[in-house]
Amino acid sequence: MKFLFVVQGEGRGHFMQAIEMKAMLERNGHEVVACMVGKNPARVIPQYFYDRMEGTAIDSFDSPNFVQGVGGKRPSYFNSFIENIIKLPGFSLSMHKLRTTIAQIEPDAIINFYDVMVGISNYLAPMQLPIISIGHQYLFLHKDFEFPSKKSKIELDPLRLFTTVTSVGSCRRLALSFYPMDDDPDHDIVVVPPILRSSVRNIEPRQGQYIHGYMLNSGFADEVQQWHALHPEVEMHFFWDKPDMPETYELQPGLTMHTINDTKFLQSMAGCGGYATTSGFESVCEALYLGKPALLVPVHIEQECNGFDAMKVGAGVVSHHFDIDRLVDIMHDYKPNADFRTWCDEAEQRIISTIEDTVNNFDLRWYHRIIGRHIFG
Repeated sequence: MKFLFVVQGEGRGHFMQAIEMKAMLERNGHEVVACMVGKNPARVIPQYFYDRMEGTAIDSFDSPNFVQGVGGKRPSYFNSFIENIIKLPGFSLSMHKLRTTIAQIEPDAIINFYDVMVGISNYLAPMQLPIISIGHQYLFLHKDFEFPSKKSKIELDPLRLFTTVTSVGSCRRLALSFYPMDDDPDHDIVVVPPILRSSVRNIEPRQGQYIHGYMLNSGFADEVQQWHALHPEVEMHFFWDKPDMPETYELQPGLTMHTINDTKFLQSMAGCGGYATTSGFESVCEALYLGKPALLVPVHIEQECNGFDAMKVGAGVVSHHFDIDRLVDIMHDYKPNADFRTWCDEAEQRIISTIEDTVNNFDLRWYHRIIGRHIFG
């Protein structure tokens, strides 16, 4: 089968999932003929993504995304809304580009890594081919998913609405989960293990003493720097995607910032004593698999739900800021979750069989019923 990938270009998680999904499909005799990345102009597609997607044509288009608030730490929902409204004419060009690519390469199916333009395009004019949407966010639509008790309907409904829109018309929503759950066929949800790189599964973890970290937004660097100034004896290596920075930059002796590089990131993760991160899904799964305790710092409601869910499998601790003391407190007594490793090792078989079954049994009548269900509930 020939596949087209559409990838949301915010953070590193969707990129890493797409890289490993390509490898999975190719191991099973399929081909990824093209990949389109939906992104904000402020974000840069990392070089490792081009390197690891070798043989697949990569293009990008403008897609709605968050705008950072004052201080560069958390998104401003108001500014994000205004900026994305202003960009609406450009988004129509993105939809045209997406449809033109589909017409040119004639894929057997689209795999969408949570980019909203796929769902909007499908809502306006159904694409008439199988679409499989994949991401941990589709658990938020699962009838049995448990949200943090303190979160209100006003906070959660926009998250669920956005997640629904990304997948309008998707024949399957593959929900990546920290732990096994029953499928939810009423919402076209199949629960599957996280997609981890083969390099994560194959690397041998080592017990180091330094703190490894990742920050989606570079504004958090001040918090980390302030903590390290009080604890200069602790070695720290953080990764960020701040533009126009050298590959390695020493903020102060013992605190080194690195631009995102998947190989260096994994080597640093494997040898650390603990991991501090904004609470994305992908790297938390990597830390769990390698038996590393994590400090999770959510930057928006989606990551708050991630952090709450990750606590169920013993990922570490959640904090509203980079309170490294809390990570240090748990590093020496942390107990890795062996069941999580077993669950992750089932990913390829579960995901590939679901994709092949979905594409092979695609039917236009079924497809149009799905679109109606996603739009009207």
